[in-house]
Order: sequence, then C-alpha cells, then structure tokens
Amino acid sequence: MTPPLLVLYDGECGFCHGSVRWIVDHDSQGAIHFAPLAGPTAQAILARHPEVPTDVDSVLFVEREGDAERVTWYSAGAFRIARHLDRPWSWLAGLGVLPTFLTDAGYKMVASARYRIWGKVDACTLPAPEERARFLA
Repeated sequence: MTPPLLVLYDGECGFCHGSVRWIVDHDSQGAIHFAPLAGPTAQAILARHPEVPTDVDSVLFVEREGDAERVTWYSAGAFRIARHLDRPWSWLAGLGVLPTFLTDAGYKMVASARYRIWGKVDACTLPAPEERARFLA
C-alpha cells in the first residue's frame, strides 16, 4: 500500500538527491516518504496513473487518502510538498496561486539544467536508521 505522502524522485540526479535530504530535514513529522522513479513502487504508481506523461521530467508527489490517489508534478507537485513541511517552508505553498505557466516554466528551467549543475550521483547516501522506513524501493 502506498504511504499517504510519497515523493518519487530521480535517483541519479544530484539536485534531486539534495532535495530529498532537504525535505527530510524540514519534515519534522516524518510524514513524507520517498521512492526512486526507476523503482518498483514508482512503476506501480505510474501504471495506475496514465494521466502522468511518460516523458515527464519532474519529481512526482503522490497523495493517498483511502483508495483515492492523486499525483502531481512540476510546480504543482512542489507546492503540494511544501504544504507538509515545517514553517516557514510550508508558506511556499502559497506561491501556488501564481500562474501555472510561470511557475512551471521556472521548474522546467531548473530541471533542464540539473545534471549540468549538480551532476549525477552514483550511489545515494544511506538514510539514518530512524529515517530508513521512509525510503521505499
């Protein structure tokens, strides 16, 4: 069963790896879980959600409530993740009122340069023992 809050990320991306670590550090409730996009958890979710473009170059945020599952990506996903972070970071979700074409353009600009700027990671840092349950395959 998918956890209620799940971030699907590019496991090879240095920026994504840093972002996951940042989210862990700013989610004191430990509510958000993580899984790599190339892993079986993400693949099962993507199979259930044909509305997600197959070529989407984004972190995906999955929210589950009961049997209902919602997947968001690009800036919408980032703003929804922000809602679950500690203050003041949760206030970033308020930027979701800005026009999507603007916020998605900014997101896509960073995404297109992420490998050039932050590189790829060969192996992710292992999470601390108290965080391991938040990381799925």
